[in-house]
Amino acid sequence: MQALCFTSLQRPVFASHHVNHREHDEYTHSRWVCISHIRVRKLGWSSVVPPPPLTVDPLRWKLCEYGGESRERLVSVVTSAAFDDVGAIDDEGSSGVDSFQNSSLKEEGASSSSTDRRTAAAAAAGFWGALLEPICPRTPISPNLSLYNKDFAPTMEDGRILSVHDMASLWVGLVVGVPTYYMAGSLVEMGMSWWQGILVVLVANVLVLIPMVLSGHAGTKFGVPFPVLARASFGIRGANVPSLLRALVACGWFGIQTWIGGQAIFQLLNTLLNGLLEWPAISWLGISAPEFGSFMLFWLLQVGIIWNGIESIRELEKYSAPILIVLSVALLAWAYTKAGGFGPMLSTPSQFVHGGPKVGQFWQAFFPALTANVGFWATLSLNIPDFTRYSKSQADQLMGQAIGLPLFMAAFTFVGLAVTSATVVIFGRPISDPIEVLSLIGGFFPIILSLIGVILATLTTNIAANVVAPANALVNLNPRIFSFRRAGMLTAVLGVLLAPWRLIQSSQGFIFTWLIGYSALLGPVGGIILVDYFSVRGRDLDIDGLYQGDEKGPYWHTRGFNVSALVALVTGILPNVPGFLVAVGAKKQVPRAFTLLYDNAWFVGFCVAGLVYWILSLQHTERLYMRET
Repeated sequence: MQALCFTSLQRPVFASHHVNHREHDEYTHSRWVCISHIRVRKLGWSSVVPPPPLTVDPLRWKLCEYGGESRERLVSVVTSAAFDDVGAIDDEGSSGVDSFQNSSLKEEGASSSSTDRRTAAAAAAGFWGALLEPICPRTPISPNLSLYNKDFAPTMEDGRILSVHDMASLWVGLVVGVPTYYMAGSLVEMGMSWWQGILVVLVANVLVLIPMVLSGHAGTKFGVPFPVLARASFGIRGANVPSLLRALVACGWFGIQTWIGGQAIFQLLNTLLNGLLEWPAISWLGISAPEFGSFMLFWLLQVGIIWNGIESIRELEKYSAPILIVLSVALLAWAYTKAGGFGPMLSTPSQFVHGGPKVGQFWQAFFPALTANVGFWATLSLNIPDFTRYSKSQADQLMGQAIGLPLFMAAFTFVGLAVTSATVVIFGRPISDPIEVLSLIGGFFPIILSLIGVILATLTTNIAANVVAPANALVNLNPRIFSFRRAGMLTAVLGVLLAPWRLIQSSQGFIFTWLIGYSALLGPVGGIILVDYFSVRGRDLDIDGLYQGDEKGPYWHTRGFNVSALVALVTGILPNVPGFLVAVGAKKQVPRAFTLLYDNAWFVGFCVAGLVYWILSLQHTERLYMRET
């Protein structure tokens, strides 16, 4: 027996209801229905209890088959108001639409649950109602064990532990860190004044908040992590493509954070030994032997934790954000005192104003910096469902992120910009490296305490944010080969091979090569997943199908891959390739148009891939309609 789900392609889903087929077997229909100019055949429609009546747009519908005798049915039904212009006649020669709708809705009556009514109210409320619709997690029936384990299972209501405060606190812990300080200092080195830098960061994080909240919607509603959500758009096997792209980026961030921790160790030992570790750099390596040794020491410390699991650092993790906040305030207070107040600290003028060395070049710096700041959180804008799946409601994840991301990012950026600007007054040059600033403060105990704090915070943050995600992506690739330990070890090795000290040795390399480069990869992935979830599937997912690993599953597509998603991904990446080749030095010059595209790599990739995927999905759906008729 088969059940069919109709989902609007032009607007979010309007209603849905989960029903076990054993409870209501009296509804069995087989008829032709003509909706606008499209014919859809309902084959063996069985065991359906319709949700509350809602008026929807009938112009386009998608046909989805759900196979399996024991499978729960997810069916969307519309009211007769949606069929006002329908003149279809069923196989028996009579108009069966209205009679089916009326009889079905009468049977529903008082049996509609409170969840149904909340769903109806959310849909009727429009866009904001859709964002705030109730959660509906469900345990999949007979999942394929190669796609399912306790970590990938949907998070049920009793596992929802994150409130607004928790989500905001999560972002505080993520924002307050050395890489964020690097970003702020890089803007000063590019020639921006303090207020221009904060403006760039605030605008970028308001923009990135949009895909962050939208991506988090599916995690909250269905309780699924990012790799599972990607199966809907890329296919059961194709989901490994975005998961591994995200894992590659996390490996890079693991290396960067490890380099930062290693630099803290190097500065600490160099201070204790009165500068005896200041050796010349090794030409082929790019750093000195003591620096590389400190990097590997911190790397081995993390490898030991990975090998023994992450349970031992849970207590340390919750202290990382407060430590960094205290250090940030202390650093700001020191800069305020040394520079003689905020006036001198923030007096460094913009280099883009009249008479400055970069006059008239502000917009040439603004858009790359904006893209880099968006790309800064491009990783989490994809896998934020890994966190929002634990949110108590959509309101909790939405408000928590809205409070925690833009506001605290702007606040900590002010610390980085103010201190970096103060270094111009104090030391005669801008210093965007907080560890170098700490080493120049003077005083044995302040330096020791500061660097130990950086080490602890970097250690706990790095294991949680940059090891667990790629390890899970590798486990999702092949659970028979990869355990968490093996996947974590591979992540650590890749973090070294990427030579992170070369990525952040200058603001130019940090912004143009690393941040913009990986945003060119992740932007298209985000566009495809959001278009698929909100437009193509109307915020509806077949939970059983997400864990079904054969050709009968709704997300199997072509041998487990959604060709439309892969084509859209490549199409979204290609426009940014020429600019990337120039950024890495592989090509000396390309037409100016490609440079402009690369300066806005995340936006270009997101929009191009999303549009191409929507068009291809629409064409594929219409081919299915033609085949049915």
